[in-house]
Amino acid sequence: MTEGFIHGMDISSMDEVVRLGGRFYDKGEEKELTDILKSYGVNYIRLRLWLDPYTEEGKPYGAGGNDLEVTLRMMGKVKKEGLKCLLDFHYSDFWTDPGKQIKPKAWKDYGAEELEKAVYEYTRDTLMEMKRRNCFPDMVQVGNELTNGLLWPEGKKPEYGNIARFVSAGIRAVREVGKGIPVMLHLDNGTDRELYQTWFDNYISRGGEDFDIIGLSYYPVWNNGIRGLAENMNLLAERYGKEMIVAEVAQPFTMEDYARREGLAPDERKGYAAKPELGAKLEYPPTIDGQCRFMERFLAEVSGVRDGLGRGYFYWEPAWLPVRGSGWATPDSLAYMGDPGPCGNEWANQALFDYDGNALPALEVIKKFGE
Repeated sequence: MTEGFIHGMDISSMDEVVRLGGRFYDKGEEKELTDILKSYGVNYIRLRLWLDPYTEEGKPYGAGGNDLEVTLRMMGKVKKEGLKCLLDFHYSDFWTDPGKQIKPKAWKDYGAEELEKAVYEYTRDTLMEMKRRNCFPDMVQVGNELTNGLLWPEGKKPEYGNIARFVSAGIRAVREVGKGIPVMLHLDNGTDRELYQTWFDNYISRGGEDFDIIGLSYYPVWNNGIRGLAENMNLLAERYGKEMIVAEVAQPFTMEDYARREGLAPDERKGYAAKPELGAKLEYPPTIDGQCRFMERFLAEVSGVRDGLGRGYFYWEPAWLPVRGSGWATPDSLAYMGDPGPCGNEWANQALFDYDGNALPALEVIKKFGE
């Protein structure tokens, strides 16, 4: 279904980082982010999409502000560079993951039947608008990290019937507007065999629409060793015969703090997600060399999945520099999520660029693998 091995990057925060002063360099020369990535063999970009990432008064939720207009602007740039694009529907006004799948404000009072209709119409209308603007995606992800469902509480696990119903509505819309476009269903914790088999067995047994790709998240700081990922992917290949893509992956390259770059008081920043106590347990150390060795092993394992069903990966936010003003949330978005916070950049030490925006050697590993 997909063509060739995907070397993908999720650069959903790119617009915001650049607008706030972030710059990118390769061997000392300033360049556009997409130009640098393409020169290292990247052939696909992933972009997230939120419905309405603003308060009712119009204040932005932050974290890239990835509404339709922002996404279209970045997708246009990606397409102009000749790169392909994976569109990641979150079906929320802000972040979705196994810990939160919050209904959009416009859908907050909807029941299951109304939600099914809303997912279908929103997916269809979004893709039709993208087609009208000549910015159509090459792959679509229906939902983000659906481990515990979507559109809570109606679609919260174990309500697998509603999960299948809502996801299927999105798939039907994709098939209607973009015939032949591959559809991905994405869960987290890519080393958890039981999680994946239980989820997909339930989805299929409840009549979920057919899809093309199983997407997995794999983060060494939270998940088990890379061998567990490879074993799970091989078992999934045998059980379902679907292509697989690691939809999110990242490995720290340093444990140096970047607090001074954010310009936030200690109680205003959450600090990095890949903390030293987690880094100490990593299979590959949180160093520049460790990141390179991790990528070498990771690429070998994913490309070596049985029957050629390991089709690639998307490195998550490799360019989210710790510039002032660009964090994972704002006080307003914390209120929307019911999250205690605080805010700030959690990701900069897992990027593929250092804190000053210089391309790291792990990109050379990607380039060499693709040659």
